[in-house]
Amino acid sequence: MPDKFDNDDSFEQLASSGSKKKTSGLSLKARAVGFLSRREHSRLELERKLAAHTDDPAELQRVLDELEREQWLSNERFAQALMHRKAARQGTALIMQELKRHGLADEQVSALRTSLQSTEVERARGVWAKKFSQAPQNAKEYARQFRFLASRGFSANCLRQILGDQDDDSSV
Repeated sequence: MPDKFDNDDSFEQLASSGSKKKTSGLSLKARAVGFLSRREHSRLELERKLAAHTDDPAELQRVLDELEREQWLSNERFAQALMHRKAARQGTALIMQELKRHGLADEQVSALRTSLQSTEVERARGVWAKKFSQAPQNAKEYARQFRFLASRGFSANCLRQILGDQDDDSSV
């Protein structure tokens, strides 16, 4: 009859092998697919997350290239997902800054910028209506509302249009 502690050695081997920093390419790819199955990631973001699990930068680049070929990883899809997630609450400038932080170039997101700019007034008006119940009554209130919307990344021209429209409507 086998001893009940016979499996302890195999458990210790598994535990010690799991604590290694280096992993094989398959394991690295499995980690990447796990990250990508939860949400879209940019290539730069995924590279940062996976770098802790390998000491071989060439292997990491090979895995990322393979994921792009297999269409698991797409910067364009990441940009679209980020835009849809943030557009209702943030202005074009803030979203574009975040895309740049994730390593996307201007030429990759130029169509998104155009789309965001075309809807910026409506989106800013929605954020304004949710936060403020009335148009600014004086310069101090105008400045407070302007700062709030500007901190959300909406352009100054857009804000002047919204707050100016509100001012005109209140005087009629």
